[in-house]
Amino acid sequence: MPVNVTSFEGIDLHEDQVEILRTIREYVDRDVLPHVREYEEPDVFPEAMVQPLREMGAFGMRIPEEYGGMGLDLVTYALAIAELSRGWTTISGIVNGQYIVGGMIATHGTEEQKERYLPRMAAGEFRASFSMTEPEAGSDVQAIRTTARLDGDDYVIDGTKMWVTNGLRSSLIALLTKTVPDADPGHRGITTFLVEKEPGVERQGGLTIPPALKKLGYKGVESTELVFEGHRVPASAILGGEAGLNRGFGQVMSGIETGRINVAARGLGATMRSLELALQYAQERSAFGKPIGQHQAIQLKIAKMATDVEAAKHLIVAAARKKQAGQRADVEAGMAKLFATEIAQRAAEETMRIFGGYGYSKEYEIERIYRDTPLLLIGEGTNEIQQLIIARGMLKRNPVP
Repeated sequence: MPVNVTSFEGIDLHEDQVEILRTIREYVDRDVLPHVREYEEPDVFPEAMVQPLREMGAFGMRIPEEYGGMGLDLVTYALAIAELSRGWTTISGIVNGQYIVGGMIATHGTEEQKERYLPRMAAGEFRASFSMTEPEAGSDVQAIRTTARLDGDDYVIDGTKMWVTNGLRSSLIALLTKTVPDADPGHRGITTFLVEKEPGVERQGGLTIPPALKKLGYKGVESTELVFEGHRVPASAILGGEAGLNRGFGQVMSGIETGRINVAARGLGATMRSLELALQYAQERSAFGKPIGQHQAIQLKIAKMATDVEAAKHLIVAAARKKQAGQRADVEAGMAKLFATEIAQRAAEETMRIFGGYGYSKEYEIERIYRDTPLLLIGEGTNEIQQLIIARGMLKRNPVP
């Protein structure tokens, strides 16, 4: 009988929240876990897994109810991402663009932008992607080089973006650009554009989408470049309209804390699944005349993983609750992201050790998890950057009188 480690045990949740999380877990157990290999190994988009998500309304989890979404609080959202990632981190990646871009539009968009995009995004009919990273700019957002210059009633965009999840299949790109290239400091000249395009089309106007990047893990969802050469968009594409001009940095930073909670939740989900696999295998596999779970060396690994799951869960919930309350949560989100992603990679390796030689075989799920977790250490700011954010935040909060 499969082992299940439940992400919402020990958390004070109301009945509706628990029901949502149970529904997602049932979906994962039924539609994801039994079929991951069919899509992961050939690196094929799992459309059959996505349709049930649309039917559940999962694409609208963070979109306000008045625009057709579920309007979930941040705690429920974070635990829902953990449940999805327990099945396959790719699934949480497929829906994540909706949450990032939908949140930016709901918070900073004009009423026209909200009405145009949010209902279709909530229904999963209109997929979105977020594009910030460039070949020369990752954690240093102010170093972006993609420009948007005003030409008549349009802006003309030039530059290259990297590592855009859902870059090909999305219908909308939230694109970070420099509208004042020589601004000092640089963040004062950054603007976010909502760039529409046809999903699945490799060339449109001045936008070219090269073949998807080849990756160690995180397969089944494309990660692409976006190459802009004289691509024209109307001035109305600025997020927030005219008032949003040169305010893109603040718009993005307000969502980064949520993004880090998201990545932390992915780490929690992956760790939960590693622990489940370790617990099951430790009771099924025997060595030296007894199940290996009765050997102290294996028990020490399981104890550490189980403790890490509980610690990560509470760090994530604490960060989500503080952010939900409207407070700054940069330190808490950084702590959650740092801890939960580091334990995800460690748990994958420890479970692989428990499996022994079998863990190195593609016939066993842990091999995939071992390849998927390293990306979490990098996404939404590397863990080295998280440590700097935490340290600086703590120094600022605790000055010497």
